[in-house]
Amino acid sequence: MNVRNKGLMLAVGLGIMLNPLNSSMISVAISRLQQVYQLNFTAVSWIILSFYIASAVAQPVMGKCSDLFGRRKIFLMGLVIVFVSSMLAPWSPSFSWLIVFRIVQSIGTSMMVAVGMAIVRMNVTEKQASALSTLAIFLSGAAAIGPFIGGVLIHWWDWQSIFFVNIPFVMASFWFAWKTIPKDEQSPSISGHMSIRQWLALIDAPGILMFTVALVTLLIGLLSVNSTGDISTWHLLTGGIGLIALVMFIRHELKAATPFIPLRTFASYPEMTWVNVQYMLVNILFYALFFGVPTYLKQVRHLNEVHTGMSMLALGLCSVIIAPIAGRWIDRSGSRPALIVSASLMTFGSILIVVMNETSPIFIIIVALALFGISNGLNAVGMQAALFKSTPKEMIGVASGIFNTSRYLGTILSSLLIGIVMGDTFNVTGFQMLGIILTVLAASLIIMSIRREAGLVSPEQVSK
Repeated sequence: MNVRNKGLMLAVGLGIMLNPLNSSMISVAISRLQQVYQLNFTAVSWIILSFYIASAVAQPVMGKCSDLFGRRKIFLMGLVIVFVSSMLAPWSPSFSWLIVFRIVQSIGTSMMVAVGMAIVRMNVTEKQASALSTLAIFLSGAAAIGPFIGGVLIHWWDWQSIFFVNIPFVMASFWFAWKTIPKDEQSPSISGHMSIRQWLALIDAPGILMFTVALVTLLIGLLSVNSTGDISTWHLLTGGIGLIALVMFIRHELKAATPFIPLRTFASYPEMTWVNVQYMLVNILFYALFFGVPTYLKQVRHLNEVHTGMSMLALGLCSVIIAPIAGRWIDRSGSRPALIVSASLMTFGSILIVVMNETSPIFIIIVALALFGISNGLNAVGMQAALFKSTPKEMIGVASGIFNTSRYLGTILSSLLIGIVMGDTFNVTGFQMLGIILTVLAASLIIMSIRREAGLVSPEQVSK
């Protein structure tokens, strides 16, 4: 890899890490924000959920925009938006304003994640799996150390510091991106004398609106049911609006000249669809453990925050360590063997959770976390490599955005799963039931990975 590509990798890595860093740092600020704004846990938890929902919506939108207007422009614009939101959020006059700045921050970080992988796909042409493993280190490492960094910052400088810490990363990423990311070529679909109506038709504004309404209303309805524990007229109304918007969106996309999400293309490349389904399942498994184990260790096993954090390091550290090894393996053998091994490790880890009880050594759960960490490192590279192999070059931006939306949907669904299984209180029986469900999901991933075609469509075939 030449010097320019190394700079490009550093620019992209520093940019995309801001999304998992900010989504994980905030988790340790919840109790402090409750004190500052005098809110209950359900209300203050929207500081996390709003970030995930905004990311799930923004990533395919920004992927579409990058395919039309240029990936370099979207990436640099995302850095500017994160800079501004990170400077303003600490001065929020109310919790509602903090949510607004948090959503803006999510959109900015999503712009970089949506196009960062595509920038690498288009500019690093050799040993792409190894390049992806480097980016996976940024993503996994940021998620792994985010709670630790957030805890230290809040302890010494209060909650505002978790926003200010973004500034040096943004500035460094912007400098390297400006120097190393090649300028974009003008899309043949864009003319310099287009009317507003033509612009809106080109980006498929109606499709984006219907997609946003469908996703937001369905998620809010599900999350509201999970938090209140009952189904009201409001929940039914919200869910109904979401389902209607989803049907309208599908019908519109099948007829649109330049669809926001080209559903017909997805039908022509079924492997691309299966990659997204598998990635969503992978993230349900991973984040069910990521969110569930700390609460289990504190409420059931009565570990303090320090020991809980040390136990959780097994998850993040194994992800970071395995990522470069996964890159070299996938470069030689393709993604399929790595994904089979990954699903098998998650199955074994889930079985360990099933056999846990009140007297089981904590070491067992650390082993389960390590198995999930290794599988996460394999998935971070393997799933992205599978996506690149199955996606036409002309839609890599929107495909990357949808791919990351699958991740956020998995994250949100994992939270719903924990709430449904555990209820208000964590206990051993509920934790074992969660393990049974995760075992079934992991086993289904093994079957899906084995039944995938041994040879994905080559990049040369896809680009035709």
